[in-house]
Amino acid sequence: MDLFEFTKKLMSIPSVSGEEQAVGAFLGEYLTSLGYLVELQEVVDGRKNVIAIASDSPEVFLSTHMDTVPPFIPPTEDEEKIYGRGSCDAKGIIASQIIAAERLRSEGEARIGLLFTVDEEESSLGSKAANDLPIASKCRYLINGEPTDNELGIGSKGSLRMLLKVKGKAAHSAYPEMGDSAIDRIVEILHDIRSTGLPGDEFFGETTLNVGTISGGLKTNVVAPFAEAGLHIRLATDDGPVIAKLEEVVSGRGELETMSCSLPVKMLPVEGFRQKVVRFTTDIPQLTNWGTPLLLGPGSILDAHTSHEFVKKADLESAVELYVDLAVRLLEGN
Repeated sequence: MDLFEFTKKLMSIPSVSGEEQAVGAFLGEYLTSLGYLVELQEVVDGRKNVIAIASDSPEVFLSTHMDTVPPFIPPTEDEEKIYGRGSCDAKGIIASQIIAAERLRSEGEARIGLLFTVDEEESSLGSKAANDLPIASKCRYLINGEPTDNELGIGSKGSLRMLLKVKGKAAHSAYPEMGDSAIDRIVEILHDIRSTGLPGDEFFGETTLNVGTISGGLKTNVVAPFAEAGLHIRLATDDGPVIAKLEEVVSGRGELETMSCSLPVKMLPVEGFRQKVVRFTTDIPQLTNWGTPLLLGPGSILDAHTSHEFVKKADLESAVELYVDLAVRLLEGN
């Protein structure tokens, strides 16, 4: 299938996290028709990882995720770009990787495989399940795809999601002194957190924090008896020192609960490729049994998750060449 048509075909199948069933089934059928040995691994609620191998000795796997963030945005295009949900994160990457795998097969290289996971945008349930597959022991190198501007990611930050909960005491809003506003208290705590420097690292850079959600209270005429805030921290260090610092700042005024955590990861640098450290996290921390990780993909992370998401057609074509070159060099030991 033509690279651009394939990208648009995948994008036309909605696969917001939790709804990857259809795109997984399509990829399973399509790869089977190409002659791959395909396994669909049940993860949860009919959502399945797709694993495809070209021979019984796959040493290099190309991998990315099938799910997208909401909302679904159908594909459109002009001469230069393909627009819509998943264009760069990560339907265009899937298309580039499959085209690259087919190029390698046409040149007689069968030591390759493909791994496409569910739920990467949420809690990486797919990659956690894939890590237990026996086929992982055969993989020497895992080339994971995310939008890196076709540069080789040699490091990615970790991801720590936390929930800050604060309890107060309800009262009539005309007599606020009779209650204890959880909203007032959580605003004070969040101010203190945002004013505090978190541990960083020379290689990965600074640890950053985003207050992603705030909720609480009952009505405008009631002093708020509860409040909570969702925090997303991009880790440049282990989580321990960061959590300790946050607990110190909160100092008993609220409760911090860890929702999920992935630590920073260093990936294999390869001479001759443009390289950088990226601030986002990937499925790689959950795929520890899948050999040495590498990270590369077309498109910009700055365009992912936006209403204007797009990928340049020229970047998709370049990604195919880069995946082929990278796989050949790894298989040849160079």
